[in-house]
Amino acid sequence: MKLGLIILLIFGSISYVQLSSAASFNCQRAVSKTEHAICEHRVLNDADVQMATTYNIVRRLVHMCNRSMIQTEQVKWLNLRDQCQDSLDCLKKLYQVRQQRLDLHLERIYQQGPF
Repeated sequence: MKLGLIILLIFGSISYVQLSSAASFNCQRAVSKTEHAICEHRVLNDADVQMATTYNIVRRLVHMCNRSMIQTEQVKWLNLRDQCQDSLDCLKKLYQVRQQRLDLHLERIYQQGPF
């Protein structure tokens, strides 16, 4: 009985830690309604991780003269995203649009190859 309880506590702790840090930010420090919505809904959480990963790749691969434009776009997008607050439809659409935009940047980078 004790062994089963210990195993349950270990796996429960691991799952909790994975969920609390799965987004591109620490969900334990989430403050806004938007951040809480991202942490609470797996589809938004996954979209956030994918978008953040793509953004970081693009930001590192673009020519320096385009880097500030990419960063400015991201800041504007984050401000727009925060206006959705906890509206799932709004957040899903914004993540989809941002991911498409980042994918276009990535496609342009690929076309400029070889690396």
